[in-house]
Amino acid sequence: MTGRSTLRPPEAARSNALHAGAWWLWALGLATAASRTTNPLVLALLIAVAGYVVATRRTDAPWARSYAAFLKLGLLVLAIRLVFAFFLGSPIPGTHVLVTLPQVPLPDWAQGVRIGGRVTAEGMLFAFYDGLRLATLLICVGAANALASPARLLKSLPGALYEAGVAVVVAMTFAPNLVADVRRLRTARRLRGRADSGIRSLFQVGLPVLEGALERSVALAAAMDARGYGRTARVSARVRRTTAVLTLGGLLGVCAGTYALLAARGAAYGMPVLLGGLSAALGGLWLGGRRGVRSRYRPDVWGPRTWLVAGSGAAVAAVLISAGDLPALHPPAVPLAAPELPLGPTAAVLLGLLPAFVAPVPPDAQRPGAVPAREETSTGRPPEAADSGTARYGTAAVSTSLSKEPK
Repeated sequence: MTGRSTLRPPEAARSNALHAGAWWLWALGLATAASRTTNPLVLALLIAVAGYVVATRRTDAPWARSYAAFLKLGLLVLAIRLVFAFFLGSPIPGTHVLVTLPQVPLPDWAQGVRIGGRVTAEGMLFAFYDGLRLATLLICVGAANALASPARLLKSLPGALYEAGVAVVVAMTFAPNLVADVRRLRTARRLRGRADSGIRSLFQVGLPVLEGALERSVALAAAMDARGYGRTARVSARVRRTTAVLTLGGLLGVCAGTYALLAARGAAYGMPVLLGGLSAALGGLWLGGRRGVRSRYRPDVWGPRTWLVAGSGAAVAAVLISAGDLPALHPPAVPLAAPELPLGPTAAVLLGLLPAFVAPVPPDAQRPGAVPAREETSTGRPPEAADSGTARYGTAAVSTSLSKEPK
């Protein structure tokens, strides 16, 4: 047969691209699972699962390079946790003394805190388990940042969060422009034989950068006003008060339920509180969206592959939460012993590999030497089209790009 197999994931395109929220739900599911265990074998498996999915499904977009930064940040957090345990001690008593440091005497009001003293192997092992769990959380968040397009994610925000989404988009767009301006001006100074370092050069470069940022801000404000940003529909005062109560109460319920789920003793009532808060928050966002008068250009849809990706992360979190009392998930530091690998949670963690087999394959990962896939902006157009339009933040450029839009 010459046709492509139906079991093979299709090549990523605008029509079949996964919803950006699915990647975040998958990554948050892995992070929730990591928060329920201190077993280094399970945590290492979660890191390997996240890394494999990122390696097989990320694109050449700028945000896809953030995974390495989060990986380094996780290693840094682990190292800091070990350094603190080495110099400040550990709450775990131990009998295997590695080294004895000179202890600094502290006043009476600092009871329970010490600097120096005995450094035990049990205390360092406990610090390693705790630091590795926090590092795994950061790496899972880095996986979401590397896989989900921020522009498409912000485009999918509900109408109640529209103004906040616009502010985030503007901030994300202006920051790279400022960095590019600084590099361009420093290069120009070097070509002219002038110094590009030091306090004096900093002031000389900073003034043109601030002037350019101010000009872009004014042009962006004019372009947004021409496109009708900020228009809202009229709603009654009762609807506004109900929206505020539901949104605020729902978010508080989500925070309380999440904290209860992450705590070992609150998982029994954490899920009902979380679901109740989530329902109230969604109701508030739905009511708040009635004030919005905007429309979405080619909105992203939740297809079967999107549900599978999001569901795989939720399944991993659900299994680890239900098996939270399993002794193998929390290996003790006293006495010293090698951690065991629990078979049930391990098999559940492997479900997190599902996106590597069902998500669409990026073109540059499917065909060696292929041209990298172009990521569309929040308006549905490729970056070069956005550069000629709203990305330049000029009213003339905006009108030009609008005139080229199909009627």
